[in-house]
Amino acid sequence: MNTSIILTYLSDLAANNNREWYHANKETYKTAVQEFESLLQELILEIGKNDSDILHNNPKDLTFKLVRDTRFSHDKSPYNPAFRAHIASKGKLPIPVGYYFVIKPGGNSFIGGGLFADMFKDATAMIRDYIAAHPSEWEQIITADDFKDYFTVKGTALKNVPKGYDREHPQAEYLKNKSWYLEYTITDEEFQDAEGFVKTAADICRRMKPFNDFLNRALADFKMPER
Repeated sequence: MNTSIILTYLSDLAANNNREWYHANKETYKTAVQEFESLLQELILEIGKNDSDILHNNPKDLTFKLVRDTRFSHDKSPYNPAFRAHIASKGKLPIPVGYYFVIKPGGNSFIGGGLFADMFKDATAMIRDYIAAHPSEWEQIITADDFKDYFTVKGTALKNVPKGYDREHPQAEYLKNKSWYLEYTITDEEFQDAEGFVKTAADICRRMKPFNDFLNRALADFKMPER
C-alpha cells in the first residue's frame, strides 16, 4: 500500500478541479483507487478482528464517487477531492451504521461513526425513542473513558426537545438531535504511514463500536426507503 499516491492525487485534483484535468489524469486516478481499495481491504481485516460483521465486504462496493451534484450548490466544481468509504454490515448503506472513512488532504481526513444522515425521519424517531428508553445505557457509553477521551457526539439538532418527549429527561440534550455521529481527525502525516494508519483506525473503530451498536439496536427494524 502506498497511501502517498492517494494524497498526491487528491491534492492535485483539488488544485485542478475540472473535467479536462480529471480525464487527462485518468490512469493516475485508477492507480490511486487501487491503493485505496487495498487500504480498505486491510482495514476490513484489522477492524474485523473486533467486528466480524464487516468481514464479508468487498472494498469495491464500499466507495463513493468523486463526482459532485452541483445542481443546487453555489460551488460548481465538478469533483469532491476526497476518497470516501463506509464499512458496515450492509456495506456502504448509511443504515446499519458503521465506520465512515474520508480521506481529504490538508487536515480534512477523518474516521466517522454513527448516523450522519438526518433525512430518514423513521431512523431519527427510532433512535430518540431508544435513547429515551435506555438513558443509563446511553450515558454509560458516552461517558466511558474509552469514548470521551476521543469523541464528542455531533449531529444536527432542534433548539428544543421535540413534542412527545420529556423536557426533563436525563438525556434531553440528545433527544434534540436529528443525527448522532462521531468524527476522529486524521492528519496527512498519519495517513502516509499506511501500516500505522491501519492500526490507529482499527483502535478508533473499536472505541466507536459500543456507540454504533447502541444505534444499530435502535435501528433494528429500520427499512431503507425504496427508490
